[in-house]
Amino acid sequence: MPKVISPEELDQLAGLIARSPDGVDIDQLLASTLGQLSRRTLQRRIAELVAQGRVTPRRAWRAVKYQAVHTYAQPVIPDMQHAGLMVRETDDFPAPATPEGEQIQAYVRQPVQKRRPVGYHIAFLEAYQPNQTFCLPANLREQLHSMGRSPVGQAAAGTFARDIFNRLLIDLSWASSRLEGNTYSRLDTEKLIQFGQAASGKDSIETQMILNHKAAIEYLVHDAEHLSVNTETIVALHALLSDGLLADRMACGRLRRHAVQIAGSVYLPNAVPQSIEELFALMTGMANEIDDPFEQAFFLMVHLPYLQAFDDVNKRVSRLAANIPLIRANLCPLSFIDVPQRPYIDALLGVYEMNRIELLRDVFVGAYERSCQQYVAVRSQLVPPDLFRLRHRVALAQTMRAIVQGGLPPTENVVRQSLPPTVPLPEQEHFIRLVREEFGSLHAGNAVRFGLHALEFMAWEQKHRRN
Repeated sequence: MPKVISPEELDQLAGLIARSPDGVDIDQLLASTLGQLSRRTLQRRIAELVAQGRVTPRRAWRAVKYQAVHTYAQPVIPDMQHAGLMVRETDDFPAPATPEGEQIQAYVRQPVQKRRPVGYHIAFLEAYQPNQTFCLPANLREQLHSMGRSPVGQAAAGTFARDIFNRLLIDLSWASSRLEGNTYSRLDTEKLIQFGQAASGKDSIETQMILNHKAAIEYLVHDAEHLSVNTETIVALHALLSDGLLADRMACGRLRRHAVQIAGSVYLPNAVPQSIEELFALMTGMANEIDDPFEQAFFLMVHLPYLQAFDDVNKRVSRLAANIPLIRANLCPLSFIDVPQRPYIDALLGVYEMNRIELLRDVFVGAYERSCQQYVAVRSQLVPPDLFRLRHRVALAQTMRAIVQGGLPPTENVVRQSLPPTVPLPEQEHFIRLVREEFGSLHAGNAVRFGLHALEFMAWEQKHRRN
């Protein structure tokens, strides 16, 4: 009669297999801490785990490898009617704490001397098949879509982000910079962005970081219809976000050409320039194939920092790049508002050192929940999109810029003389009224919607001050 396998023995083996996201073969298992087992005993235990659905076999070259099958705890989303599930507080941030996430956090919070040095594993990237394998399970993607759905529906790409642009510009610039240790307050950030007023007592690097975020977010939102996840877009984001912040000015908007180390981590990123270039192209190409916007966003949050494609500013690039698919799909953007630094860094260390994504997924879901909560009030104030305005948005921006940059008053005659030829004759009167209405609500904080700098607008306003 065969010996009964205890749950503890199975758990030990399952945990060992789970440490290798790319899979592990029986010889590797025998050479591990389970080496005291015979091959036959080990095969029997693996077969039991396969029968329980906890491990799956796959053929790799001449060997069979075994991979852990992760089960995903369905996180609680307030007002989503998922009763009976608990949300744990992690450093005052309500990330849905899955057991897998807790395991990762326990490992990465050990002293570095107790963590095994690792390098870049290309198999971590190659194991992902766009639209076939998923970092976010189906039920979670459905919840995220329900949370993030905006009132503008099938309008032009970026419409919702433009509608809440002022709020998003401040929130995302502040929150993303804060994750890098920036000490600007939200109010300081608002003053800097809207009025160009730098906070007193702050390092110039902090001010530059905020302004770089502003430029990068403007780039994403105002050109949303033409953006895609590709090497050019990611490099452009890096150029905008790293401007004036790198010791080597040539490294701004350029892939990394030397080895780097990550403080507080035992992860050593790839140091071969040609390999970095090839991996960057492979990774962005895979990301661009992903259909679901949330899956695409999360993939970028995982693999951009993991590759460390640039000398620095990789995490900032990943956070803004994650917003590209959300902005294009008119979903609520991800502002990272209220996300503490410690859980976020722990989650990235889990990716770097363990190739495990569960803790970062927990943080991603919690961050997106907070972002959606922040924009509920903004959403409720939105009116249905003006289709006429949407159709003539390019002509509208051209006309607004021509009048402001020309130092002209927004009178009916001036607007009529500034009409672009793309506005059909039957629609010109309506268009003139629209332009004059826009001038009625134009101020330094929202002039950027039309490609105007705050200083340009303030100079124009000084000349044509309203009564």
